[in-house]
Amino acid sequence: MDPLTTLPITPTKPNPWALLPLWVFLISYVVVSILAGDFYKMPITVAFVIASTVAVTTSKGKNLTEKIESFCKGAADANIMLMVLIFILAGAFAQTTKAMGAVESTVNLTLWLLPAKLLVPGIFLAACFVSISVGTSVGTIVALTPVAAGIAAKTGVPTGLITAAVVSGAMFGDNLSFISDTTIVATRTQGCRMKDKFRTNLRIVLPFAIITTVLYFLVGQTEGINYEIGKVNWVHVLPYLAVLGAAVAGVHVMTVLLGGTIFAGIIGLLTGDFTMWGWTGAMGTGITGMGELIVVTILAGGMLEMIRINGGFDWIIQKMTKKTNSVRGAELSIAGLVSFANLCTANNTIALIMAGPIAKEIATRFKIPANRSASILDIFSCFVQGAIPYGAQLLMAAGLAKLSPIAIMQYLYYPYLLGVGAFLAIWFGYPRKKAKKSDKQK
Repeated sequence: MDPLTTLPITPTKPNPWALLPLWVFLISYVVVSILAGDFYKMPITVAFVIASTVAVTTSKGKNLTEKIESFCKGAADANIMLMVLIFILAGAFAQTTKAMGAVESTVNLTLWLLPAKLLVPGIFLAACFVSISVGTSVGTIVALTPVAAGIAAKTGVPTGLITAAVVSGAMFGDNLSFISDTTIVATRTQGCRMKDKFRTNLRIVLPFAIITTVLYFLVGQTEGINYEIGKVNWVHVLPYLAVLGAAVAGVHVMTVLLGGTIFAGIIGLLTGDFTMWGWTGAMGTGITGMGELIVVTILAGGMLEMIRINGGFDWIIQKMTKKTNSVRGAELSIAGLVSFANLCTANNTIALIMAGPIAKEIATRFKIPANRSASILDIFSCFVQGAIPYGAQLLMAAGLAKLSPIAIMQYLYYPYLLGVGAFLAIWFGYPRKKAKKSDKQK
């Protein structure tokens, strides 16, 4: 597969003032919420509306109609729309499986399989396996968070802790899976084979996944856990198994979620768990429940486009690479570039699409192997995505578990360790291999 040549970088004049919408968002959402002591005081949708308004009104060189058209182009980007469709199908699948009893049966099955002391690390490892198979952290969170929340309610384990274990495992697979959007974009933009990037990636992240498992084992110890395991209806578990099997077979995530929703609905109808109207009502409720996430994704895409066309990102790139004169400095520049893009977009796939071609130029200039630059890009994008309270993963997990993102963040060991591990890998040059011609995908 050839590097992404369909993602042109349009030269613009570097302009630090183009980053104003980002600062407005950070102040209106993060700072205001911290000062208020409650992240529900300022709805994230309102914060994005404010920042987007600033992005449009402060844009130079165009009339209002042209500014709005530019914003809409960014909001309607193909990757943005793909994420919206995935959110819609994820909502329908999650609510359908919940209505037909799949969540309860899966909770009981999990409790039956895992000893009390291994519940939290077991959920983390299960999320790792599912996400690396499914190739999407969002899909993993949709499938497992209701199960985790049900386990928490039944056992007394803090909901924030067990939900964080799901998010942590989801980010592990998102970073490594061969069918993950982030892996596809990172390898295509850098021009390397997926298996080469996977090997480099795994050597960096595996030790920290093991440390995370140990931490969840230690923190997840709850004295006096006493619960009764309910009946496992194996038919109700089938939708989850079908979704996992389809993902392992390499089926597209949208097909997986749509097929899973239909399969769960048919089972629910045959078992009498709901009527046809009950099914459609459940799907509608699930889709509507994704409304905030969809709005945030669209507004973030439009705001990103306004920052880009006004030279905000070019300014960042210029500042980050101006004094770079070593391989280590170049790799830190790549890490900083994709991290900043991810903070702005709250979408690691979009951040990779934007930063990837620029990172390729830096990697070529400093002779950084393609598999290494791809790994750095993907790892730091997943680190930031898994740690920001306004990212799709945390928002969705918080919504499904009925928690504040902050209640989850205090237990997010893996994303934090992932960032530390990647920084150490850059600093000490681990693992380092010479670039090979075979790195190029054909």
